Amino acid sequence: QLQLVESGGGLVQPGGSLRLSCDASGFSLDYYDIGWFRQAPGKEREGVSCIRSSDGSSKSADSVKGRFIISRDNAKNTVYLQMNSLKPEDTAVYYCATDTPQWLSMCVMTPYDYSVWGQGTQVTVSS
Repeated sequence: QLQLVESGGGLVQPGGSLRLSCDASGFSLDYYDIGWFRQAPGKEREGVSCIRSSDGSSKSADSVKGRFIISRDNAKNTVYLQMNSLKPEDTAVYYCATDTPQWLSMCVMTPYDYSVWGQGTQVTVSS
């Protein structure tokens, strides 16, 4: 059974940093892409970043490029999202997800392509 558990969220001041973790169980990161998503109150869930299983290549949304970094530790079966220079508009519940169609040739940041989700972790950026 594929399972994901996010952690590392919290309250941080603008300009601060947080590192989110996504712990995977029941499968290996060697074979499954991982995506990070966020959902703010009243808004749709949006893709933040993703990392490809086969080669570790990644993509990020324009809104977080240069500030957020996705990485993975296959030995720990964990994916991280390092978030720097945080802004109030980054406030949201952050989710990691996996289990995308096998025919995809790269990781994607579209929520409907992912079928297994974690419970989410709240990130609040406020002074």
